Amino acid sequence: MNQQQIWGEEIKQWKKDKNAIILAHNYQIPEIQDIGDFIGDSLDLSKKAAETNADIIVFCGVTFMAETAKILAPKKMVLLPSKHAGCPMADMIEPHDVLKLKQEHPGVPVVCYVNSSAEVKAVSDICCTSANAINVVNSLDSKKIIFIPDEGLGSYVAEHCSKEVILFPGYCATHYMIKKEEVEKARKLHPNAPVIVHPECRKEVRDASDIVAGTGKMITLIKDHSSNEFIIGTEEGMIYRLETLFPEKKFYLMSSKLYCVNMKKTTLEHVRNALLHHQHEMMLPEPLMEEAGESIKKMLMVG
Repeated sequence: MNQQQIWGEEIKQWKKDKNAIILAHNYQIPEIQDIGDFIGDSLDLSKKAAETNADIIVFCGVTFMAETAKILAPKKMVLLPSKHAGCPMADMIEPHDVLKLKQEHPGVPVVCYVNSSAEVKAVSDICCTSANAINVVNSLDSKKIIFIPDEGLGSYVAEHCSKEVILFPGYCATHYMIKKEEVEKARKLHPNAPVIVHPECRKEVRDASDIVAGTGKMITLIKDHSSNEFIIGTEEGMIYRLETLFPEKKFYLMSSKLYCVNMKKTTLEHVRNALLHHQHEMMLPEPLMEEAGESIKKMLMVG
């Protein structure tokens, strides 16, 4: 066996011995997706974190995801295998930015994209993911809402609801790499393939595409779609996920720019060390977990 296989076997054993569960985001490297007990988007993994009977949750994603798991399962040990796996979008907004928006727009509810810190969630009214953002916004009894921090997803939501949406100038550095020209180039290369892009993309990219969907919805749509080939406009880890689920179909990554460095920081060695030594345990103050938990729980009630 090579070193990768040895780590894989150790992970299986330690997971069993310690009653641990591995959650892996769709953007993780193939080796991590292969060992995941659950692979999915932020909403799916948040629900699994809340429902699991495991004593230890190993979250293969980025910091805000592990924070969310800890908030939903406060009595469990939550491990983030790579302590350096952050999210540039989450770092674009601080609690004082949210409080300033609230002062400027009194009484207007704040919808917080889950791609944000626990501190930001704590001063928001309700969370959302790309999968449920429209439903969350529509569930609020207000003609106006503040959407933070992603202006890409926020503008997409604004197009699909009758409310006034106040945006914050945050964005996903990976999805914002893509321009309309790259959609057109991909279409020329694969004229029979529908173009599916993530709602975090720029409006010009969404408008030039056939389908806009988060990673969870992409899977559902592709499963039932008549086409056998697709152009995918989201982080490249999703291609492996789709090829695993639908080996009979072909998937083309829209651009080589669709690569998130942070999502690729977690390795098998990191997961093995996290399980063996309980490395990088997610610890949050109880008051913060309670405050942030309210906005996350409200989201889960919407679905």
